[in-house]
Amino acid sequence: MNRSDRLALVDQDDPALPVAAQCRLLKVARSTLYYRPVPMSVDDLAVMRRMDELHLAWPFYGSRRMAAVLRREGWEVNRKRAKRLMKVMGIEAIYQKPNTSKGHPDHRVYPYLLRGLTIDRPNQVWCADITYIPMAKGFIYLVAVMDWFSRRVLSWRLSIGMETDFCVEALTEAMERYGQPEIFNTDQGVQFTSTAFVDDLADRGVRISMDGKGRYLDNIFIERLWRSLKYEEVYIRAYESVAEARRSLGVWLAFYNDVRPHQSFEYRTPREVFEGVACEHVDNPSASLRDAPALPTCSQAHRQEKEVIMY
Repeated sequence: MNRSDRLALVDQDDPALPVAAQCRLLKVARSTLYYRPVPMSVDDLAVMRRMDELHLAWPFYGSRRMAAVLRREGWEVNRKRAKRLMKVMGIEAIYQKPNTSKGHPDHRVYPYLLRGLTIDRPNQVWCADITYIPMAKGFIYLVAVMDWFSRRVLSWRLSIGMETDFCVEALTEAMERYGQPEIFNTDQGVQFTSTAFVDDLADRGVRISMDGKGRYLDNIFIERLWRSLKYEEVYIRAYESVAEARRSLGVWLAFYNDVRPHQSFEYRTPREVFEGVACEHVDNPSASLRDAPALPTCSQAHRQEKEVIMY
């Protein structure tokens, strides 16, 4: 149980047990009960928007280089500020870190199961990830569950914080609507290593796979989804509210699934591929950087057998 869950158990109107005693029993500081987060400044939000763009283009930029690039562009940003904002956004530099085999002592980290695996059908492998979404006045987080083979987005949720609940809700909806995968792949974020998320998969017999630390190519397809989403939707808008963001993102994700053709699938849509209009196979591209730009397409013989559907 995290701190937010424990705080929710405090009953300030309990006549028998004082608030101080409840906080002591729950092992939370009483001051956190009354804390109200300070809204991000307009300047911080503008810097975070630019940092999101930089991270999408050059994910290997750490806080030092991020701060240096921002200063060259005229922003007053030192490394401490860049590091703080990157933490708020939930992003970090992509590189191989030392002692990567050591996970959080309370969270189990699972091995990566997709290396060298031929992924040749829907519902064989699903994946999930979280990304930062800037708004006109604030920011939110988006989680999506995607079918690896077809790249269809099966479910998604928005949240104003990086709690586990919205990830579990997205996972539950995807499995209620589309069944379940043989393998589920995520990064090693605390939301995906949490007991609530992992147990839901383990109880259904789903094999759990997790990216190596600093290996963004291990979940490359959902990273490509974020790139398309941000350049085609998020960066050209300024959502005024969470409700507006939810409506607009929902329209784009429906367009991505049902209308937007994919070159690697002979311009079929993710929905068509997921529902059976698929190529013969898709090899996992994360084994090497060279494989990342594109997927194998259908053979010439297969192209002659199936009609290309375009919108």
